[in-house]
Amino acid sequence: MAEHAAKLCYQPVLPPLKVEEGGAVSKFVDDKLFQTSHHTTLQHPYFTFEIEGIAVGDIDFGLHLDSPFYNSDQRSGRFCSEMFANPDFDQIEGYIGQFWPEVGSDRRRCVMDYVRSGIGIYQNNIEQVTALVAEYLRADRPHLIDKAIETNAPKIAQEQTRVFVPVVFPTALDITINLSALVALWESAWSPVMRYVTERMKLAVLENYPTLDFMFNEERRRKDDWACELRANEGDPLTYQPRILDAALQYVGELPCPETALLHPVDRLHFTPEMMDNNTTTLLIRDACMSLATMGQDQRHRTIRRGMPHFTGKFYLPPAVREVANHDEASGLFNRWRSLRAEIPPSLSMIIAPYGAVVCYDKAGSINAILHELGKRLCWCAQEEIYELARQTRIALGQQLPENHWLLRYLEPPCLVGGKCGEGARYCGRDLKFTDDEQRIPRRRV
Repeated sequence: MAEHAAKLCYQPVLPPLKVEEGGAVSKFVDDKLFQTSHHTTLQHPYFTFEIEGIAVGDIDFGLHLDSPFYNSDQRSGRFCSEMFANPDFDQIEGYIGQFWPEVGSDRRRCVMDYVRSGIGIYQNNIEQVTALVAEYLRADRPHLIDKAIETNAPKIAQEQTRVFVPVVFPTALDITINLSALVALWESAWSPVMRYVTERMKLAVLENYPTLDFMFNEERRRKDDWACELRANEGDPLTYQPRILDAALQYVGELPCPETALLHPVDRLHFTPEMMDNNTTTLLIRDACMSLATMGQDQRHRTIRRGMPHFTGKFYLPPAVREVANHDEASGLFNRWRSLRAEIPPSLSMIIAPYGAVVCYDKAGSINAILHELGKRLCWCAQEEIYELARQTRIALGQQLPENHWLLRYLEPPCLVGGKCGEGARYCGRDLKFTDDEQRIPRRRV
């Protein structure tokens, strides 16, 4: 495919698509394409990898952290109830022992005691949080039928109560990347798990295409680790809502208003010539602070650019959990994690952080990208915390734009923009008859 793509550029007729004997293809690709960095040709071959047993943290701070050149679908920590119901602690301890063998048995025991404590707090609170979520659903979503409440309450309760669970818990995903992205990810791997996973990906490709081995040069591979910094934060570590510092528009020209049909069900904003000027005006969001759980959601939109995250030293308690959980117990768990950081490798401390640990980073995106991201996140079916970040972004924009600007009208729940629910059977049950703007985009509890 790479050779075919390269030759196609310079020949008046289609070149043959075939594999030559004796490694002729790889020599052409090596000499003419790979070594000369003509790597768009390497983006035609795609590979999909099925990965089971990787820690959530090694996706958030690994596979999904930086590169936008992938597509993935991951087992849901919001909706898959088995993830935390019957944890395999031996599997987690084995994972730590395999990738951080320098951590001795005594220290590993301390880590596992902390992990068990987090899941214990989760399991001790999940039933009561579920009951409270059901109450909130009945009050906040009056058109939601009882069966839907019974189905959704446990899922939303898990979404909120998982803040106590360390992100070392195993999950699974399918990830699809092209050949040049695979090689770059393999060379850049910045943690023990990233090095292991990308090596396995490499071996899977070479098992089928052994002549590609010239692309993987061990001398170019990163040898040191990277870890997310924890910044000192005194006082009460608990926080009760995500936040952004501010949002600023960086104009280049006029902002053309799209027809609503361009957004749903197929988002055509990046494919419509008349919308191209919206690609040159950027929204910069400074200091977006959110839980690790929501950072994992935030990584789903790869047309949004994100700066390097850091831990703020805060721990987020969602609305239902805030009403039910023992706040001293929550603070105690988080402080145990902060204490452990000084005693274990930084790359391990990063992936045993609880889902509720708050991270902070800057974000930027074109107007077309922002419309896609925030339109999805202002839907009431989105996670409560990520909805709140979208709501705050809209409020910040409202302080800079005229009250009736079309961008503010489009940054509303999709049902208000298009006049109907886009979720079909997953209709949230909210009341669409409002008396004031506060009811249109309110703070949510669930």
